[in-house]
Amino acid sequence: MKDDARTNIGTPEPTPAGPGSAELRDQVERTRDELGQTVEALAAKADIKAQAKERTAAVKGQAAEKAALVSEQIREKAGNAARLVKDTTPDLLLEKTAQAAAQMQESATKVAQYATDKTPDPLLEKAGQAATATRANRTPLLVVGAAVVVFLLVRRGRGRRR
Repeated sequence: MKDDARTNIGTPEPTPAGPGSAELRDQVERTRDELGQTVEALAAKADIKAQAKERTAAVKGQAAEKAALVSEQIREKAGNAARLVKDTTPDLLLEKTAQAAAQMQESATKVAQYATDKTPDPLLEKAGQAATATRANRTPLLVVGAAVVVFLLVRRGRGRRR
């Protein structure tokens, strides 16, 4: 056995130049290309992470499209409902409602101004600080408020059973 044969394992033997050698080279080149494409296709099928990302992106896209469609339908139906209510409500009632709303707003403004005028300055400062603290800590305050409501409802429900 020759040492040269061991080092050239997998290397094709040089073909003699002849009439069919060009065809053979072309056929070998096509086979290599097909083999490369097959390997790439198999690698793509084996890449589960990439497939999951593609599917996730597709599902997100579909969900966004459906959400936009539903949102548009809701806007359209709400607009239709508002027009229907406006069209079926007598003009006199709409006018009276607008007048009442204006009077309520005017009264509320007067009451707020009166309260501001009569309230001592230190109390106004404390109220302002409390409002600022409340705005800064809305979530914890909402959670505490919800817990108190649940507690009171549970307590009330137990009192009725007895």
